[in-house]
Amino acid sequence: MKIVKWAALAVAGALLTACAPPSAAPQENAGVDESTGALRVWLFQEPNQPPKEKVVQEAVAEFTAAHKDVTVEISYIPTNATRHEKFKGAFSDPDSAPDVAEYGNTDVADYVAAGGFADITKDVTGGDIGKDLLASATIDGKLYGMPWYVGLRALYYRTDVFTELGIAPPTSYAELAAAATRIRAAKPELYGIAVGGEYTFGALPFVWDAGGDIAVRKEGKFAAAIGSERSRAGVKAYTDLFATCPAQACAGLTGGKTAELFATGKAGMAILGNFNRGAVDAGAAKGKYAVVPLPGAKAGSIAPAFAGGNNLGVLKGTKKRTLAVEFTKLLGGKKYQTKMYDAMGNLPTSSAALADVAARDPFLKPFLATAAAGTRFVPLDPAWVKVDSQKVVPTMLQKVVTGQASVEAATEEANTAINSAFGR
Repeated sequence: MKIVKWAALAVAGALLTACAPPSAAPQENAGVDESTGALRVWLFQEPNQPPKEKVVQEAVAEFTAAHKDVTVEISYIPTNATRHEKFKGAFSDPDSAPDVAEYGNTDVADYVAAGGFADITKDVTGGDIGKDLLASATIDGKLYGMPWYVGLRALYYRTDVFTELGIAPPTSYAELAAAATRIRAAKPELYGIAVGGEYTFGALPFVWDAGGDIAVRKEGKFAAAIGSERSRAGVKAYTDLFATCPAQACAGLTGGKTAELFATGKAGMAILGNFNRGAVDAGAAKGKYAVVPLPGAKAGSIAPAFAGGNNLGVLKGTKKRTLAVEFTKLLGGKKYQTKMYDAMGNLPTSSAALADVAARDPFLKPFLATAAAGTRFVPLDPAWVKVDSQKVVPTMLQKVVTGQASVEAATEEANTAINSAFGR
């Protein structure tokens, strides 16, 4: 699925300024819309929680000041695999469920199929969130969440190492691979580029750049495409980089672990997100790195990035729909998106908030250039949760880099698993 140029309003040249359904799907509480009492909100836990809590509490204070007989109860829940069961349980039991919840945009199709979130299309109409981002929270023309922030990945590189070795920032895949090889040869203590066998969103840009995809929609239903020739070319491009990040050390790495490698000064390059900035600045690489868009195969091109992020949604079974919508719009609006960027580095979805932070933070330039070049998304289908939880893509990558299977055999196996998940 393609999401194109959502940051165009904030970019001009350089910078101008988100299973099967439960047995009893929840029903909307028609005619019930309480205006007092406790509003329950679920938000995700963070590795660095206090800055997020501070911003959220500011929003709560503003909201309760405007609603004298309302309290807001915030619960922070883990983002691990158990979140799916926690949400499904809440969908089946509205009395213990939150009224508002943060959720990952890759989960939207699964949660909507389970009947968990309310259609808020009319409530968000007229806002300044780009239509391409809204599309990642839209199923069958209905909006089931307010995009709260988005994360994009680009290429972090060690400026000191590049200067010492006389390497220019890469502008094509060939230059990227050559730079990684050069670094590994000249400095064996460093990985040329930190890549991971469990880093799905680090690998997919290479697949998309080659013209491939995980799956494509055919006759109203998704069908696997990872076994196509173009997809295989992208898988090969990514797995070939493991020559400078040996499989015995890197086959099991997730995106978070590749960030750790770069932050601790153990890699010359890494494919990291704008959201990894704080971790890098807290490590040995602080002050010794820069960021450019991840280059594509064609010189001067930018590889498509995954537009991951989180939404704020209103639970379908809430008895406080108006309050839930108002709080969602407050926390998800320009003011608190800007504050959340300052606190957490979360890239705003509000065009106004994005323009504000872009104008004062040059660090965002490569990420906004990446967004303007075009971003992509996973299949908007409930079956994606199964593909993800079964680690179909990581298993494919790991089999290739460890020599257990050829690119052709591993992608064919993954293709079969993906089709099975989509019921084909």
